[in-house]
Amino acid sequence: MNVQSRPAARPVMSERRVSLLGGLLVAIGPVSMALYTPAMPEIVHAFGTTEAAVKLTLSVYFAGFALAQLVCGPLSDGLGRKPVTYGFLAIYLVASLLAMIAPNVHVLIVARLLQGVGAAVGWAIARAIVRDLFTHERSARIMNLIGLILAVGPAVSPTLGGLTMELAGWHAIFVLMFVAALGIILAVRLIMVETVQRDISRIRPRALIGSYRQVLASPYFVLSSLVLSGSVGALYTQATVLPFILMDRVGFTPSQFGAGMLMQSGMYFAGSLAVRQLLGRFGAFRLVPVGLAFIGLGSVAVAVTLRVYEPCFLGVMGPVALFSFGIAFVIPATATATLAPFPHIAGAASSMSGFFQMGGGLLGGLICAAMGDPVVAMATVIPAMGLLAILSWALWTRLPTPKAASVVQAPPVSSPSE
Repeated sequence: MNVQSRPAARPVMSERRVSLLGGLLVAIGPVSMALYTPAMPEIVHAFGTTEAAVKLTLSVYFAGFALAQLVCGPLSDGLGRKPVTYGFLAIYLVASLLAMIAPNVHVLIVARLLQGVGAAVGWAIARAIVRDLFTHERSARIMNLIGLILAVGPAVSPTLGGLTMELAGWHAIFVLMFVAALGIILAVRLIMVETVQRDISRIRPRALIGSYRQVLASPYFVLSSLVLSGSVGALYTQATVLPFILMDRVGFTPSQFGAGMLMQSGMYFAGSLAVRQLLGRFGAFRLVPVGLAFIGLGSVAVAVTLRVYEPCFLGVMGPVALFSFGIAFVIPATATATLAPFPHIAGAASSMSGFFQMGGGLLGGLICAAMGDPVVAMATVIPAMGLLAILSWALWTRLPTPKAASVVQAPPVSSPSE
């Protein structure tokens, strides 16, 4: 018997290990955004450029992140999760170095585009690994724990970015990004276990097109992804306008802005903790309407307060906090639902779902930039995205549940984490 004909048994990562690794991988995207936002008004003056040009550095980051999602996930289906993760994180490291030494805003735009490309691997690989190893409520539970870990990075990043900029200048922010990426590469080396068999046939053009056609042909996938696009995408859209509202209109310093953003990330963290307590009793799916109710309240509040009153901290961040709290209730079930029907092409499904989310943030940011006034833009675009999430969920619940996705609405599992 030819013993080489059998694939070697691979060790399996536990829920906690997958959650830790997934949280670190997913965090690199929003942390790279949150560290940078306090410096945006200062970069306008440093390069003697326009506000629109600096906003473009964030928009191209979203664009690189969204488009690279469509590549890194399918590549990991064919080449393996681990080598693709290393490759894209290497792109991120090079881009961070380029941003450190950028002599003008044009070079910075290119560096931020490449950073978005490199950071895209986090979302795609983390969710694909979860789908490779877990289903049922265990998958939703891991998504929730990843969300808890994810909340910590963006929670401290604006404050850290603001303080770093005031103490060492905006270039030092990219030093922090470089060091963070090195730490994540070390974690991948020590924690990640390969979860798929290498199969080059999966990345042939015809196979890639077939995978994406299969994913996009599923209304269950599309509508659940639109729920994430309207909710999580709104967070990324807010990142393009909040620095200019809170620093230019309200009058915050960069460090005050960073501290103020704790209201957003802190409420998301609180929501994730609440979800963790409720998952075992109610299941992930039943918590989605609760989250959408908070998103609806936040949407109405931001639409009203920014149009009726002069911008102030509570008038801006109060509605943002409600919106963020609701997102934590939405992510576990909907993130699981987008991947559940596609265990054979989890990387492609994860990539397309990530594209929906970052694409929502990119489109929302571009619309805000086109509108000019950041206050009017936020009062218009964020409520529209909240409405998109609510309507998409309402349509999603009317669909028959695909056989492989029935785990989303299954009774909760009470077994402890490994």
